Amino acid sequence: MNGLHIRDAHPGDRDAIEAVTLSAYQEYAAVMPAHWERYRQNILATLAAVEPAAQIVAEQDTRIVGAVLLYPPGTVIANPGDAVTLTWPEVRLLAVEPAVRGRGVGAALMNECVRRARHSGATVLTLHTTDVMQAAMRLYEHMGFRRAPDLDFSPAPGAKLKGYHLKLETTVPS
Repeated sequence: MNGLHIRDAHPGDRDAIEAVTLSAYQEYAAVMPAHWERYRQNILATLAAVEPAAQIVAEQDTRIVGAVLLYPPGTVIANPGDAVTLTWPEVRLLAVEPAVRGRGVGAALMNECVRRARHSGATVLTLHTTDVMQAAMRLYEHMGFRRAPDLDFSPAPGAKLKGYHLKLETTVPS
């Protein structure tokens, strides 16, 4: 995508990131009506307190068109009924504005997450997704992510999040 710039989010980007993320995930409201409002509230809560994650944005012509969070290992993620301490860096809330999908924005954001995870010395990068997110699953699998059922969890009855991992090279490119 011409003119696409990947960078760390700035404090003034908060409203744009929220708008892009909700717009990107809104399509799932119809396919998960029993879980949508809770999921939407979780998205908003996560975006309101992103620490200790790196919040990365894709910007085109000074407009935020995508965003993602990259959590470091050791982060405690609260799930209903329990909490998980991340062993590896984890990607969360990859979002691309619907009007620019299919133009490489998601791949550019994911490649930046891979680059940063490698640079940190991580040997694995993880993420979670659901069956309704078919385009995202294709992207992840195309990038080399593989299913990791041992990472699966259920945030609510009838909802399953599937774990994926990508093995990273142990050496950091110079």
